[in-house]
Amino acid sequence: MESQIPLDQWQPHSLEQVRDIFATAPFQWALAGGYAIEQFLGTSIRSHDDIDIMVYRDEQLSLQQWLSGWELYAADPPGSLRKWLSSEYLPYGIHDIWGHQVDAEAWQLQLMLAEVEGQEWFSRRSPLIRGNRESLIEHYNGVPCVRIDIQLMYKANGLRPKDDLDFKACLPLMDQDSKARLKEMLFLLYPQGHPWISALVEDTSIEER
Repeated sequence: MESQIPLDQWQPHSLEQVRDIFATAPFQWALAGGYAIEQFLGTSIRSHDDIDIMVYRDEQLSLQQWLSGWELYAADPPGSLRKWLSSEYLPYGIHDIWGHQVDAEAWQLQLMLAEVEGQEWFSRRSPLIRGNRESLIEHYNGVPCVRIDIQLMYKANGLRPKDDLDFKACLPLMDQDSKARLKEMLFLLYPQGHPWISALVEDTSIEER
């Protein structure tokens, strides 16, 4: 069954509402997207169309049970939404879930499933990009967020104006390890070059002078 709410009809929950919903959740979660960038920066630099929450794939049924009072829809196939059935384990390839409370008339949360193998997370962009499961999440301003270099790695794919704005705002605040990790991931994903690689190389050169 498809949702009757248009895909562009959003009234996203606030950060405070999200923290209240997941405060005592029995699974790990993290802010992703623009809100994660905002927490890293400690300030807002632009508006947000939605709010993204990351959960590990192998904890998705705990997520579904936690949001049992919600209407949840899987992006299957991408570009369309269908009802996420009770106790249905979404396989690799389906990684976006949209949700709203039963009485809502707009989408309120976007949930994203992160890939894991045992105690490691890995990127759908390349299985070579991976790390310890616990390393994917960091707390910025007391809020669990997707680690900044990983978040920017995902944003690098689209090169939308808002993604470029996020990168330029974050670069001066990133430590050397984060910059090095991001540069390594971008070299792997974009061997023919990427504008952010040049910026990271230039930034490193300036710091070394």
